[in-house]
Amino acid sequence: MFQLLIAFVSRIYAFFQQSMPTNILIRATHTRRGLKWGVPAMLLAVVYIVIAAGLAQWIAGGAPGWINLLVLLCLWNALKFVVNGPITVVRLRRLRAHERRYRDEMLTARPPETPVNYRAAAVEPR
Repeated sequence: MFQLLIAFVSRIYAFFQQSMPTNILIRATHTRRGLKWGVPAMLLAVVYIVIAAGLAQWIAGGAPGWINLLVLLCLWNALKFVVNGPITVVRLRRLRAHERRYRDEMLTARPPETPVNYRAAAVEPR
C-alpha cells in the first residue's frame, strides 16, 4: 500500500513538473543558458502578488470562497520565483568561477610557444 502511494505521488509530481508553466520556467532558469535569467524572472513574483491582491479584493467584495485557492496558488508561485532568483545568482557565480579556473589552468598548462625562424627554415632553390 505504501509503495502504491509513493508511486502515485511521484507520478503526480512528474506531471506537475512537466506541465505547469511556472515549473517549466524555473526548470529553464536552472540550465546553463538560463541561469542569467533567474533574477529577471523574479519580477514575475510581483505580477503574481498583484494578481493575488486583486483576487483577495474580489473575495472581500463577495466572490466565491474557492477563489482563496487561486490566491494561495499565486502566492506560492510568487514565493517560488523569489527564492529561485538568489539561487540562480549563486549557481551562476559558482559556475563562472569554475569556468574561469578551468580556463586559467588550460592557459598555464600549455607549453610555451617556441619562436620559429622562418628565414632559416626556408629552403633556397638550387
